[in-house]
Amino acid sequence: MNRYPLWKYAIILITLVVGLMYTLPNFFGEAPAVQVSAGKVTTRVDAGTLSRVEEALRAAGVTPTQLGLEAGSVRARFDTTDIQLKAKDAVERALNPDPAEPGYIVALNLVSRSPAWLTALHAKPMYLGLDLRGGVHFLLQVDMRAALTKNLDTQVGDLRVALRDKNVRHGGIAREGQAIEIRAGDPATLEAARGVVADKFADLQVNPGQSAGDRLVLTFKPEALRRVQDNAVKQNITTLHNRVNELGVAEPVIQQQGADRVVVQLPGVQDTAKAKDILGRTATLEMRLVDESAEGRAAEMSGGTVPFGSEKFLLRDGSPVIVKRQVILTGDSLTDAQPGFDQQTQQPKVDLTVDSKGGRIMRDTSRENLKKRMAIILFEKGKGEALTAPVIQAELGTRFQISGSMTVNEANDLALLLRAGSLAAPMEIIEERTIGPSLGAENIDKGFHSVMWGFLVIAAFMCLYYMLFGVFSAIALTFNLLMLVAILSMLQATLTLPGMAAVALTLGMAIDANVLINERIREELRGGASPQAAIHAGFDRAWATILDSNVTSLIAGLALLAFGSGPVRGFAVVHCIGILTSMFSAVFFARGIVNFWYGRQKKLKSVSIGTVWKPEAGKALAPDAGRVR
Repeated sequence: MNRYPLWKYAIILITLVVGLMYTLPNFFGEAPAVQVSAGKVTTRVDAGTLSRVEEALRAAGVTPTQLGLEAGSVRARFDTTDIQLKAKDAVERALNPDPAEPGYIVALNLVSRSPAWLTALHAKPMYLGLDLRGGVHFLLQVDMRAALTKNLDTQVGDLRVALRDKNVRHGGIAREGQAIEIRAGDPATLEAARGVVADKFADLQVNPGQSAGDRLVLTFKPEALRRVQDNAVKQNITTLHNRVNELGVAEPVIQQQGADRVVVQLPGVQDTAKAKDILGRTATLEMRLVDESAEGRAAEMSGGTVPFGSEKFLLRDGSPVIVKRQVILTGDSLTDAQPGFDQQTQQPKVDLTVDSKGGRIMRDTSRENLKKRMAIILFEKGKGEALTAPVIQAELGTRFQISGSMTVNEANDLALLLRAGSLAAPMEIIEERTIGPSLGAENIDKGFHSVMWGFLVIAAFMCLYYMLFGVFSAIALTFNLLMLVAILSMLQATLTLPGMAAVALTLGMAIDANVLINERIREELRGGASPQAAIHAGFDRAWATILDSNVTSLIAGLALLAFGSGPVRGFAVVHCIGILTSMFSAVFFARGIVNFWYGRQKKLKSVSIGTVWKPEAGKALAPDAGRVR
């Protein structure tokens, strides 16, 4: 009656082993480390960078406990912070000989001390949030008006090209505020312009209230307006993600809040000025023709004098390229960039899409410069670097591709740089907070003690009140805590102070299921059922109540997860996972322990579940039902 089949015990054992394995990394603590990441978007961190770091440490007489390439950066771990500071200075001098133009970001960091075998199994500790580790918090407001204005300016250029192609002789096109105005001398011309707008500009609509006999006023459709605003916020978030990697932040939080705000949290960063500089940095793209003259080629090959009217830039591999000063196209005309594969050569490529004005410029330029090279240059902090310089193979239009000797990762990186090299709209910092590391350590200490003391008090009460069944409940509660931490570690969730509060709350809610089961068993014993039958009926009949109570709590948690933001979502994630683990531990795991302990006894006369109170004064209990051992 109360025996588990072997496969159920196997599930419990596997779950226990996996839980222990993924919980362990959280107990090894963190080691002082030096992290080397790219200081420029065109700088690559690879095996060569690793060798240079290793050589610099060897020359300085510093031996790291571990050194390797991790997540696109070089990380060197050390025993003490004194060695960490010495290593940082040595690596900084070796990688950035010119402090005015640093190619790499050499940052102090804290990384997990987990052994290599756990890391190989992808067992990593939970990330600590801003309130536990310290750092900086920014709330940025996206200038949606500027985003709309920029998009409308693009639409104005496209309209001019479209009307010219259709031979519609208008009296002028201009942007007036958040609308576009088309003027014409007669109604026929306006009607022709209206037809062009309806055919080729699905995002625009004619505003009849402002349009008169000699003009058309166009505005964005509501759905197009929402899409433009949403795309502006998403592109800014992508760009910010690309930038904060320079700060060496383990787990930055960059997420949208409301319709036009972005929250940026950088745990472990205390330099607010540097964080502001990174977040507010601007980057622009330019496309220029390579100087194919004899003087230009000589300057490129032998490092001679750069011809008048040209400039010298460096490609990713360090080789020079001489380009003309005349700008063919800027990044403002670029609307999309996606990586892919060439169908003929099966080589990685990047597909570019520009607006109508840019397409016309590219068409004319490529027709006149076939088999010549065009360089794509990224300007950042006033300094430019050439991303690539491909050969123009055919006449180009609004859509064309860049291909050549690129790897898949390089194609993905290039597409990201082209797509998100600059912010889609300006942003303003409207809120700023700095949390010190000492406050974070104090929060960790208080949160840990609250969870541990809550756990110990609950376990002590259960053991005293329910005797051996209380011990089973305490073991199940320990298993529940183990599973909760393991799942959060597997998901690489960021633990915050509200998350720790949710852990403490989960412990109290988890023991409620065990209380229901134990009281149900006592009830069956009072009714005269045998111990084995009472155990079986107690677990079976308590399940419906446990399910109802946990489902209602889960619904509330899912509502917080769906409609909350920031700390509320952090609380909701831990709360929802904790409900699921508590149901598993209280019903499946706890019953497995009880079945293992009592299920083997065929002639069970009593169980240790505390005092079974009499239902009425003077009424005898069933024989041996309430014996306490």
